[in-house]
Amino acid sequence: MNSLTKIMQILTLAFTVTHCSQPNDHRGRKSSEEKAEAGDRIRRYGYVIKIKPEMLDQYKQLHRNPWPGVLEQITKSNIRNYSIYLKDNYLFSYFEYVGDDFESDMAKMAEDSLTLEWWKQTDPCQEPLESRAEGEWWAMMEEVFHHD
Repeated sequence: MNSLTKIMQILTLAFTVTHCSQPNDHRGRKSSEEKAEAGDRIRRYGYVIKIKPEMLDQYKQLHRNPWPGVLEQITKSNIRNYSIYLKDNYLFSYFEYVGDDFESDMAKMAEDSLTLEWWKQTDPCQEPLESRAEGEWWAMMEEVFHHD
């Protein structure tokens, strides 16, 4: 599988992994200067996949206790503000990419032995959409609206 396919699988990791590591103001919100700097390099991604109903409990249990090394790899891969939501046996994932070379970062993640072991646990729980693009595991979604 290619690196983009592998990142779709890694999206099964956690409900919220981490937030941007830039300094925040005293209320935990970014200042307008920080937002302007970060906005130049943040790219948002949304993906969807089905969850097998008979595997839902196992999937949730895995994500109650994600492996620390896998979470570290997500962070090293420049992924922030990462969440997975569930509705009617569909998983929706959202994350922000803050790096400069998405393909390279995803390739490094796809080579990480611990991440590969994690995917062996999560993949059997998922069922890719028939409408996904060739090579995708999680189907990429089109962003139709955004407001900061």
